[in-house]
Amino acid sequence: MFLKTEFVAEIEKLRKTVRYHEHRYHVLADPEITDQEYDELLNRLKQLEMDYPELLTPDSPTQRVGEKIRDGSISVEHRVPMLSLDNVYSINKFLDWEKRVHGLSGVHHDGFICELKIDGLSVGLRYEGGTLVTGVSRGDGMRGEDVTANVRTICSVPLYLLDTGRWRQGKVEVRGEVFLPLTSFQEVNQERETKGETVFANPRNAAAGTLRILDPRVVAGRKLDFFVYQALVDGRVPWSKQSEILEWLTEAGFKVNPCWRWCRSMSEVIDYCQEWEEKRDQLAYEIDGVVVKINSIQVQEDLGETSKFPRWAMAYKFRSRQATTLVKDIQVQVGRTGALTPVAILGPVELGGSTISRSSLHNDDEVQRLGLKIGDTVLIEKGGDVIPKVVKVIDHLRPDWARDFKMPQECPVCGAEVYRSKDETIVRCVKLACPARIKESILHFSSRKALKIDGLGSALVCQLLDKGLVGDPADLYALQVHDLIGLDRMGLKSATNLLAQIEASKKSTLSRIIFGLGIRHVGERTAMVLAQQFRSLESLSRASSEHLSLIFEVGPVVAESIRQFFKQPSNQQILSKLRQSGVNL
Repeated sequence: MFLKTEFVAEIEKLRKTVRYHEHRYHVLADPEITDQEYDELLNRLKQLEMDYPELLTPDSPTQRVGEKIRDGSISVEHRVPMLSLDNVYSINKFLDWEKRVHGLSGVHHDGFICELKIDGLSVGLRYEGGTLVTGVSRGDGMRGEDVTANVRTICSVPLYLLDTGRWRQGKVEVRGEVFLPLTSFQEVNQERETKGETVFANPRNAAAGTLRILDPRVVAGRKLDFFVYQALVDGRVPWSKQSEILEWLTEAGFKVNPCWRWCRSMSEVIDYCQEWEEKRDQLAYEIDGVVVKINSIQVQEDLGETSKFPRWAMAYKFRSRQATTLVKDIQVQVGRTGALTPVAILGPVELGGSTISRSSLHNDDEVQRLGLKIGDTVLIEKGGDVIPKVVKVIDHLRPDWARDFKMPQECPVCGAEVYRSKDETIVRCVKLACPARIKESILHFSSRKALKIDGLGSALVCQLLDKGLVGDPADLYALQVHDLIGLDRMGLKSATNLLAQIEASKKSTLSRIIFGLGIRHVGERTAMVLAQQFRSLESLSRASSEHLSLIFEVGPVVAESIRQFFKQPSNQQILSKLRQSGVNL
């Protein structure tokens, strides 16, 4: 058969592109395109390989199931392959799948089980004699990574099965999805931002990165969760219905997603899918679709599977929460550590239940990676309460007047010199007294995870700075009622309430105060470790870099940052003022 040259070239280009995005998604946990865009590339490759089977090669991305195993990790073979799911993005294709199922089975089955498709990582847990012995990631479907130490830290993973009769004595394998709840995701990103680290793009990436951390104590602090959806006993399914598996899992002590539903007909399935596509923002975790399975285990076994997917299940993927909008400008904001962050000013657009008009671009490297210019039309994406992200530039819509963004050579707030160290992607203002740094330092100091001074918002801090009433966080404790009355939206009652909050904050714990000081690289967790180790701020301030670096979870980089903080005379002055004000140090 004559092969057209352009198809040969397209197949090779698609394979290279798909491999690249597989690596970004599964290995680096840093995808550059959406799931739907990836699936479109992969499906195009599949179609070409079906049209030209003589071009199909064993190393094609279409011929394997999932992600690579990291070099150096412990590899574990799955007793029963962990196949991925085929997926569709439209109701019509969903109906086509149901027709194929009916045609292949030739029987009227006992309806469908619909479950929310949790946006996380598939993991198998092995129990012997009722005790958890191994946790294995899905990996490539045939082998995965041993993640036992980390899954043991997940509170929703039972270390022992509840009394479940005869199944307890067999080799039980439970499969489910490890995920990061949205509140935990926000906390993780806040801490990473505090340390000057790159934030995770979405909860799935954060969960993937967390599950691969070598220190289980750090994993425990991330608050991962786990929903289960499948069970095997001695390598087989000993129940007659999918619904019975979910019921048994609940009895055995596992966390089963409560939103699953038995649907008698395809019309009920479609109603379920449409219902949850509308309600997805109400959940405390991310979902990206619905998994639909034939309820009858006998029919499942009759239908079997391909080399990659079970024929008896299908994932209906939701439309990505995306929108296109114009980048009207790129402005630079200055944080409390002096970090200069480019922010895209967007044409307002509705997305995920809110109006989006700004999106952080994180650093200059990210702007260059995107190839972004002011005036570009961009695709933005948002999931749940996650901060919106610029996914890509739509090049063909770029106007002639589009202009490049250049990171300023001086601080846009105070005009001081800026610098970028060799080992960082972040440009920083060098001036400690930069008004922007002071404002952000005070807001951080009074934030919920630090000294928790309610009522001290951005607008009020700006007024306090403009009036010269505060110059650092310690000055908050010198404020009087007459200082506050007369400020915008600040009467006697409001002023009294705020001062009461400030007074109460003096009794905060040492770890909150250490975190509130805003020492670079010291997040909430590290602050707790330091408080437990030193017991007083005075003791911490005298510690040497060598002493600090020997503390578990600190290390030389954080140790040097702590020493540099306490060496600054201006910071010592702040500590002295806090001590004199009666703050618990």
